[in-house]
Amino acid sequence: MGLTIRSQVRLNDGQSMPLFGFGTFRLTEAPETRDAVLAALEIGYRLIDTAAVYANEAEVGEGVKLGPVAREELFITTKVWNNDQGYDETLVACHNSLRVLGMDYVDLYLIHWPVTDKWQGSWRAMEELRAQGLCRSIGVSNFSIAHLEELRAMSNIIPAVNQVEFHPFAYQRDLLQYCQQQQILLEAYSPLTRGGKLDHTALVALAEKYHKTPAQILLRWPLQHGIAIIPKSSHPDRIRENADIFDFELSAGDMAMLDDLNEDYYGSSHEWRAQFGL
Repeated sequence: MGLTIRSQVRLNDGQSMPLFGFGTFRLTEAPETRDAVLAALEIGYRLIDTAAVYANEAEVGEGVKLGPVAREELFITTKVWNNDQGYDETLVACHNSLRVLGMDYVDLYLIHWPVTDKWQGSWRAMEELRAQGLCRSIGVSNFSIAHLEELRAMSNIIPAVNQVEFHPFAYQRDLLQYCQQQQILLEAYSPLTRGGKLDHTALVALAEKYHKTPAQILLRWPLQHGIAIIPKSSHPDRIRENADIFDFELSAGDMAMLDDLNEDYYGSSHEWRAQFGL
């Protein structure tokens, strides 16, 4: 059976997570964020991704409450920010996020970036939060193989998810292979290159071949690699367009051609990656 907007993957902790979701990075206006979440839910999205640093958890929570889908049918992700890392700080940060979201639990709680000498304490706190049922699954974001190896050495609980910037122009092949070997789901943020590569000749040619848009080609590629994606838009027509990627499949040859486009293009996350040695 082919992929659909409702396709899910079983995580290494037994929970199920949608492969396709809605990102909210840089959605900061209250009505805009709430309405974008509502539009996504009405179209069929079931995964909503936010973070404490996005300063929109309240609006995401409002959109969920006003939406047509029961909370238990949704998968909500948020993240502990760098300034709140450490054991005690993470416990407080999670409770604050739940309060702002207006929720009793989140489905996935992530360490946003691997802050040196602090993320280890955050992970211990997240193990406790998961045991309390406040986070159904726990994971990381922007972790390298070295970070993941350190985590594996210190804990019996490995991350369910590693969320990173991932698209053909930032094809982290070794990280993908490592995560697949360790049964860690790789989740792609900024799968649309923040618009920076939508006019690339290879994407334009494939869009014409498949009667799709360059954005839809970019979104289909990670799905066929078994990677979850969370595209973001504030416009209902774009939110709908991003979800219209389940009626075609890229050929093996075209997937390989897209694989070869890597140029370590990391958009606006480049400075953060340099700071953390990624």
